[in-house]
Amino acid sequence: MRRRILLAIVGASTVAVLLFGIPLGLAVQRNYQDEEIVRLEREAAEATFAVSPSSLASGDPIELPRSTGHHQYALYDTTGKRIAGVGPEPADTIVRRALHGSVTDTRTGSHYVVVVPITSNETVVAAVRAAMPASAVTSRTKTAWLVMSMIGAVALGVSAGIGVYLSRRLTRPVDALAHSAVLLGAGDFSARSPRSGVLELDEVADALDATADRLGHALERERAFSADASHQLRTPLTALRVQLEFGLLRATPDTQPILLAALSEIDRLDRTIDDLLALARDEHGPRSVLDPQSILDGVADTWRGTLAAAGRPLTVRAESNLPPVLASEAAIRQVLDVLAANAVSHGAGEVVITARHAPGGLAIEVADEGPGLVGDLAQAFLRRSTNGEGHGIGLALARSLTEAEGGRLVVERARPSPIFAVILPATSA
Repeated sequence: MRRRILLAIVGASTVAVLLFGIPLGLAVQRNYQDEEIVRLEREAAEATFAVSPSSLASGDPIELPRSTGHHQYALYDTTGKRIAGVGPEPADTIVRRALHGSVTDTRTGSHYVVVVPITSNETVVAAVRAAMPASAVTSRTKTAWLVMSMIGAVALGVSAGIGVYLSRRLTRPVDALAHSAVLLGAGDFSARSPRSGVLELDEVADALDATADRLGHALERERAFSADASHQLRTPLTALRVQLEFGLLRATPDTQPILLAALSEIDRLDRTIDDLLALARDEHGPRSVLDPQSILDGVADTWRGTLAAAGRPLTVRAESNLPPVLASEAAIRQVLDVLAANAVSHGAGEVVITARHAPGGLAIEVADEGPGLVGDLAQAFLRRSTNGEGHGIGLALARSLTEAEGGRLVVERARPSPIFAVILPATSA
């Protein structure tokens, strides 16, 4: 933006200098030409005073002004014969026109020429021709143009300086607004935009600050609600755990596995509450390089017992030399838990969780041998599905968590034997 502002100001100044300077330069050239022609006319008229009709008739010597390298004078009679001075022999066209009684000026080749007739009793008896080289006018014109060019260059330099100042004056507050927007997008709702004194930019800053306030209040309400909901869930879970542990003390060999499985589910539910609460509060820690094998082992430990109780095997495998991926371990673990729960509830047969290479990143697949998804696949990721499959909000939550980590949750195969894949971009860090 700074470069564009500077180029715009300098470009406008350049156009203005050219539009004003070119006509002015041409006017100066024409003015110098007119001045020299007037000077020649005056000198030629003065030369006519040295010539009298009687001296022409008697043949006495004529004394014209001495011709120099810059000015030449010549005297012609009515027949066009050069009587004295330096000039063309015989008379040229301009002299012949002047012999008809009028002062004539023109440019012939490389000279400016003025011819003044000499009259006696209202009759032209001779003509004085004065000439000077056009290079004298050209030299003065070039000098004037050089001075004008220097003035134009100074004007462009001043405009460039003004452009630099204005571009910095305008871009600094814009950069500050962009920085505030970045902080706001990163979740720092305490960030405030500086005021620059530019009305339009200050209005944007006011809007950003108001947005930060609204988002901050909304986030505080959401976090308060999450904390309250977590407390309300933990209270009955704790009571249920106490009752199951008390019952485990008096359990028979037949009921003991059931109670242990129930306690395991309570532990899993407790961990899920912790993860979701941390994600809702954005307290799950900074993103780090994932260890796919560790995450897969954790998911397998959570679901192997449940699947084994249903007579369904669980297979976990990870390819070697997987690309590094930056993401929240809690978020990815929660996504895989949702996909595993979906396979347990709606799938059949063996469940296979695979971490493999994907174009530009890492893919973690969850597959089973069930009938798969029927109908519009997009409906499966809606919070309130209308297809009657009963997926609830699990897949919608999983997709939201994946996208928050910069990845994608896709259905690689809908049916049969559906495959869900979490695709995360690789990082160079």
